[in-house]
Amino acid sequence: MEFKKCPRCGSFFHSDLEVCQSCKTNEVLDIEKLRNYIEMNGTKGCDNIQQMAVDTGINAKNLNRYLSNDEFSEKVKLDK
Repeated sequence: MEFKKCPRCGSFFHSDLEVCQSCKTNEVLDIEKLRNYIEMNGTKGCDNIQQMAVDTGINAKNLNRYLSNDEFSEKVKLDK
């Protein structure tokens, strides 16, 4: 287990997770929201991260983290 800083809230924690336990539920919900958004809309209506953030309600900082993961990086090519 590593000592890390949570990318969502900034608190320090010990875990193998990417985010702290307090943020885990919101992280899962945001990722599911992004999956659903891409499934329903594709990426044709999104010109950039800011527009996708407005459309999904997901913070642009978190969207950047999610979109850099393998699951989304091949599906979504946006101007940041």
